Amino acid sequence: MKKSHPIRRAVLATAATVSGIVLLLSLKPASDPGSAAAAVPQQPPGAAAPQGGAQAAGTATVDGAVVQTQYGPVQVRLTVSGGKVTRSEAVQAPSGGRSSQITADAVPELNQAAVAAGSADIDAVSGATYTSAGYRQSLQSALDKALAGGGQAGQGSGDAQAARTVTGAVAETQYGPVQVRITVTGGKVTRSEAVQAPSGGRSSQITADAVPELNQAAVAAGSADIDAVSGATYTSAGYRQSLQSALDQAGG
Repeated sequence: MKKSHPIRRAVLATAATVSGIVLLLSLKPASDPGSAAAAVPQQPPGAAAPQGGAQAAGTATVDGAVVQTQYGPVQVRLTVSGGKVTRSEAVQAPSGGRSSQITADAVPELNQAAVAAGSADIDAVSGATYTSAGYRQSLQSALDKALAGGGQAGQGSGDAQAARTVTGAVAETQYGPVQVRITVTGGKVTRSEAVQAPSGGRSSQITADAVPELNQAAVAAGSADIDAVSGATYTSAGYRQSLQSALDQAGG
């Protein structure tokens, strides 16, 4: 028998060793499990995957009308979900000089009040009379749109469905126009507000003092049979005239 050449033996041994290493490598996982896991984006603890817009389908966002005030426009945006106001924000508000600070202080308070009330029946913020009035007016406009669109914004769907908002005719006075908007629920006046009133100079202060009192009197009386506010004879007369027009339209 021929003896194997030493070089041939060395080659064969090397080939066997390489084959063994290849076989061992083929049995090892293709990648490190920790590396594979790191490559997959992880949801934060407790986070849920998007539900394909299921929540958005029951939520409506509505912008109220832009209300011009003495210090600038005010516009409110509402989010209504499940028949309830879940968010209210001013997308426009007076700015510049002192107005910026007043807006920064007043708007967050008005936003919270709107969500809590579920209506435009919210108090004015002290020191921000014009911004508050504009906010409530735009808020009411947004609520009206939400109701017209089928959203039952408010604390109770029955009340919201029965509510009706009516705007009276414009009453021209010596110092400017007056126009009243009322909300009637279940045959009763639940809100009254002046959407137009005399402004400029002394008239602005008279309006700021007289209109809230007239609003309260109209709700309390449920009619236009209310007393004039002292020092605001013309505004009071115009208010009552427009209020009666609104009541006539509402059938009251």
